[in-house]
Amino acid sequence: MKRALWATAVLCLSAAGVAQAYPEFQRYSKERSGRSINCALCHTHSDGPEGLRAGQIGSLTQEELDTLGLARQATAPGSGLKSPILNGFGNLMLDELGRDRIQELRQRPESLAESLPAGSDLDGDGIPDGQEYLDGTHPLNSLDGQPLKLFRNNLGRHGFHIAMMVLATALGLYGLHNAILWLSTQTGKEK
Repeated sequence: MKRALWATAVLCLSAAGVAQAYPEFQRYSKERSGRSINCALCHTHSDGPEGLRAGQIGSLTQEELDTLGLARQATAPGSGLKSPILNGFGNLMLDELGRDRIQELRQRPESLAESLPAGSDLDGDGIPDGQEYLDGTHPLNSLDGQPLKLFRNNLGRHGFHIAMMVLATALGLYGLHNAILWLSTQTGKEK
């Protein structure tokens, strides 16, 4: 009974626009990059904050609802609060920008990337989160990125190891070639 009442309340709040999803960022990233982007850009659930599934408002415990209420009051940057319906990127936006600035950026979603910290790279792939937003790649998935950028970053990061593997392979092939030559000369002597 309690779950049904809560589901009804969530649907009513969602209809009134209280769920506070900001699809402008998703639309801009999708239009700019040409890639398919869903609500998982900022939310824990790919269908966004509304609903009864895990990571959506209807599935939250009372403690999580209280945390959500506090996070929604974080109008200024630096609150350190983590919303239970936002993923790491959404919470980065909330903490770095505050809800008031995010509301302003809804009118100019192209400015979001430059508003985020330049050195922020949540997934550690070497591509800043703001650039991933512009590229339409997921800032929490180190395997999702522009292939050339990922290649360049990984080459720079692992260049020494790659050079050592190439050298080891070349030396191994050189040794194998000489071993085969030696073996062929030894078998030729026996005849």
